[in-house]
Amino acid sequence: MVNDSIKLDSSWQNVIGSEFTQPYMLRLKEFLKQEKAAGHIVYPAGGDIFNALNTTPFDKVEVVILGQDPYHGPDQAHGLSFSVRDGVKIPPSLRNIYKEIGGAMPKTGDLTPWAKQGVLLLNATLTVQAENAGSHQGRGWEQFTDAIIRALNDRGEHIVFMLWGSYAQKKGAFIDRKKHLVLEAPHPSPLSAHRGFLGCGHFVKANEYLRQHERKPIDWSIQ
Repeated sequence: MVNDSIKLDSSWQNVIGSEFTQPYMLRLKEFLKQEKAAGHIVYPAGGDIFNALNTTPFDKVEVVILGQDPYHGPDQAHGLSFSVRDGVKIPPSLRNIYKEIGGAMPKTGDLTPWAKQGVLLLNATLTVQAENAGSHQGRGWEQFTDAIIRALNDRGEHIVFMLWGSYAQKKGAFIDRKKHLVLEAPHPSPLSAHRGFLGCGHFVKANEYLRQHERKPIDWSIQ
């Protein structure tokens, strides 16, 4: 987005490619250029901004896990919500996600194996200024990611949407619950995980639903 080369999986290009020519997206592109010109560091790196879409094609999405902002610390964000690259310390929210899944605590926070199985790890806002949480909210990303969710909602049936925290739940308010499974719980952050995220059973419920509709369940284990 900061430069003119947008590399987007063809399956997504077909359904949301027109968003890139919309006025809000052109304004967002200009804003990101200004951020770079002002010397601000923006996460994730340009090539990773659309990593969630490029790792999980539109027609392969089985589950959506909706986050809010990318991580704003160095070397953390790589375009997949809640995920960090291998070798980076596992953030507290992700540790709570792993606790909810159960089993031994993984040594890596890289959730790419989930994304490759059809789990769209989507943040509502796809960029952030370094060390400045929420700094790119209200700049247009929310409209873009709404278009993604609407496209998935309209695609067919039996997608599982995991909405953790009030922000994600508000953003997913228009999902058709007659066609899809919507699972809601408090956010997995240390501030709220004990209010109902831990013990919510979302990962078990998601796989039960996928099996019921003759879909392959997700292997939630991370090696």
